[in-house]
Amino acid sequence: MVSSMPMNGGTEQTTTVVIGTGLSGLAVAAELRRRGVDSIVVDGLDILGAGQPANTASLQRCDAADSDSLRERNEILRHLRIYAASHGMDVRNTTRAVQLTMVGGAPGEHSDEPPACQWEVHTPTGILLADHIVLTRCAHSQLRRMLNDFGITVGRNLAAAMRAIGIYLVGVGELITPSPKEVLRQAKTVGQAISAKVNPENEPSILTGSFAVLPA
Repeated sequence: MVSSMPMNGGTEQTTTVVIGTGLSGLAVAAELRRRGVDSIVVDGLDILGAGQPANTASLQRCDAADSDSLRERNEILRHLRIYAASHGMDVRNTTRAVQLTMVGGAPGEHSDEPPACQWEVHTPTGILLADHIVLTRCAHSQLRRMLNDFGITVGRNLAAAMRAIGIYLVGVGELITPSPKEVLRQAKTVGQAISAKVNPENEPSILTGSFAVLPA
């Protein structure tokens, strides 16, 4: 498991940082845990002020209420929290990501190559350095602006452009918030994609434990 956050603003390294401690964040972190991939889950990004470096970007929080499926979401979230606690997942509900910085060069020429860059997730207590980032609460327009700030040209496929630099989306809808079932489907897909890049020789390799909590 990953060690605890270093004191005095130090830097801590992990495989994946999941930004968002709600349903989407816990779902993908649980998938990563089942596949033996380290992750740290922190709360969502704040809006940053002006004057940030050219290779950094801030994302507004984008919470869309889904009253029709609120009960289902809460039930799934309850099971995910139990799973997280029983499997020693590193979930930091009181740690908020305040800035995301790209470190290194552009992505590899081919989509199946690991990203040539890494990511620094700045928090009030230090920096988390990771190869992969999972975002859970952002509008597509914000994501496009973020990529433009990084100097990356975005075509029609936003998700593919982000995956090429090691950023994945779970629970982020273009117009509406995805349903709980769709969130779990996305989490499984992203968990598998990251695991395949981290441990290509072992994929599929899923540890024991399950959080299949969707009603029949």
